[in-house]
Amino acid sequence: MTTRPAETFLRMRILLTGKTGQIGWELERELAGLGEVTATGRQELDLSQADQIRACVRRVRPDLIVNAAAYTAVDQAEKEPDLAMAINGAAPGIFAEEAQKSGAVMIHYSTDYVFNGEKNTGPYVEDDPPGPMSVYGQTKLAGELAIAKQEIPHLILRTSWIYGLRGKNFLQTILRLAKEREELRIVNDQTGSPTWCRSVATATRRIVARLSASSAGKNISSLKSVSGVYHLSCAGETSWHGFARAIVDSAKFDPPPRVVPIPTSEYPTPARRPRYSVLSNAKVQRVLEIELPNWKEALQQCLKNNTLS
Repeated sequence: MTTRPAETFLRMRILLTGKTGQIGWELERELAGLGEVTATGRQELDLSQADQIRACVRRVRPDLIVNAAAYTAVDQAEKEPDLAMAINGAAPGIFAEEAQKSGAVMIHYSTDYVFNGEKNTGPYVEDDPPGPMSVYGQTKLAGELAIAKQEIPHLILRTSWIYGLRGKNFLQTILRLAKEREELRIVNDQTGSPTWCRSVATATRRIVARLSASSAGKNISSLKSVSGVYHLSCAGETSWHGFARAIVDSAKFDPPPRVVPIPTSEYPTPARRPRYSVLSNAKVQRVLEIELPNWKEALQQCLKNNTLS
């Protein structure tokens, strides 16, 4: 595939939200070479305020909106459903409305938690009917539907079990607890695909670069032909217990803590989690020619970069 000169990318204006989040922090660095990036966090843009969203988009006049911001406190969302809906459900729709008016395109991140986890015939594909069991999942699904309603060129990228070296996530929790405790009791009956946030950001950059190279202009016009929902997670699957074991083994604690499997019933949480939420990446591989590494390989690469611990 022919690659257009770098100056073509540099004319693109990109509005990135969630710059302090796990995926957003990585995206700000990954997208920098593809255009002029205006990155916002909570201090610059309150996504619960529609007027702020509209004013921001009209000020930046982006060719591409990348919405990596979200209300991700799964259990807290059960107590703050209105706030979660404003950020996860309404805000994406407002971005899409503004994109429709200005001719921009949009990339948005969603979650495996839009499914109920009851599928027993293999990984979830994009056309499987959603059935979120938590407020978080319900609000993320609402955001997907709000974007689709505007019929703009867009990509909705569903990810799963995101972790990284920044912020609050399972990896950071296990690394901390492994230093403090002799035994870790971890749920063993929920299955998913741990996904390094950098893997998602790198894949997004490759998608944007490829679509830009195949478009005649900076508006990534070729995105229209591939618009829709895609699953974007690391390959393979494991349980939270298996993920914890891999973290402990890879980090080489001396002495290592015991990692004991327990059922979900022994670790109740306010929000219900899907029992099985593995996502099939076949569509993103076929249509966008993107393939993420196996979760074990990605974890090893992540820990090699662990200079923040």
